[in-house]
Amino acid sequence: MADHHTLRLPALELRQGDRRIYCFAVDGKKIHHFAAVSRVHRDEDATLQGYQRPEVLSHIRSIRRYLESDGAMLPNALVLAFDQSVRFIPSQRGSSPDAPSVPGELEIRYSKTMDEHEKPAWLVDGQQRSAAIRDADLAEFPVAAVGFIADSQEDQRSQFILVNSTKPLPKGLIHELLPDTVGQLPPAYAKRRLPALLMTRLNTDGDGAFYGRVSSPTSPLGNIKDNSILKMLEHSLFEGALYQYRNPEDGSGDVDRMVLHLRSFWNIVRETFSNAWLLPPRQSRLTHGVGIQAMGFVMDALTEGMPAEKVDSDEIRAAVLNLMPVTAWTSGMWRFPSGEERRWNGLQNTPNDVRLLTDLLVRTIRG
Repeated sequence: MADHHTLRLPALELRQGDRRIYCFAVDGKKIHHFAAVSRVHRDEDATLQGYQRPEVLSHIRSIRRYLESDGAMLPNALVLAFDQSVRFIPSQRGSSPDAPSVPGELEIRYSKTMDEHEKPAWLVDGQQRSAAIRDADLAEFPVAAVGFIADSQEDQRSQFILVNSTKPLPKGLIHELLPDTVGQLPPAYAKRRLPALLMTRLNTDGDGAFYGRVSSPTSPLGNIKDNSILKMLEHSLFEGALYQYRNPEDGSGDVDRMVLHLRSFWNIVRETFSNAWLLPPRQSRLTHGVGIQAMGFVMDALTEGMPAEKVDSDEIRAAVLNLMPVTAWTSGMWRFPSGEERRWNGLQNTPNDVRLLTDLLVRTIRG
């Protein structure tokens, strides 16, 4: 068809273990013809799609102004993940067997009428620079680029996190991407993969108390902080009620039973404190970080060792109901065993205040 195009770009192939990395130059004006910027979102089945942060318009405008000035230069390479349709054709001259690179051509086939998801490449790093080049009043602007062939979108997400691991990526974006990545990740990220998966399941569980409530890039209307949920889940997984479902050797676990356990307990919390649960954190200490974490400790104290199938019980309902006289989620005063008193909104999401509230609640359920 007349709309089909083939770019043939001189390139060097570098071998890095089992990977092949391709270094090449390309007119920045053409990148958006064949490369998609896959912004993170969820489809109708709540499946994660994409991985990029939204464009920052003010940053793009400033880069564009620079590009349109005299002497503009962008020395840093863009990073692209190619699908299997992109081919590297080694040069007939070849190279020395000991050479770290092989010269040749990258062959990229595309159509200007392709939908974003059909394009053969994805921008892993350089979204804002490429957008600025696209919008700039320039006929062309060659840029350096590095590409690799990705096995899957999960592979792309993993590489996106690794490429950006030294930059201040938004924490919420990292947390949302972690469950859908493959391969090795930095230890801090690897430890949070299972909690992040559970948080995503809770946020998309239509039968659960957290449905749509956790703030994330794909749930911007959520008003419960994702970091508060993650801290609650991490403690339970490593030291509390969810530990029984986890394999401590490889970090995997029975996620479905974990979700059932969490859903059963937090649905009881929602039913018991229905008014406080509906309110955002600034109006309720129950949905505030201090309340989420303290009630997580209550869940661990009440249900540690209890099978998930038995959490939804009159016993647990009665125990949570016993907290009502000592709680001041939305009004009144907190009165602690030490004699200290705080206004209802005087508790903050700090380690000391989490311990203070946890001690009060756990003492109460233990009589």
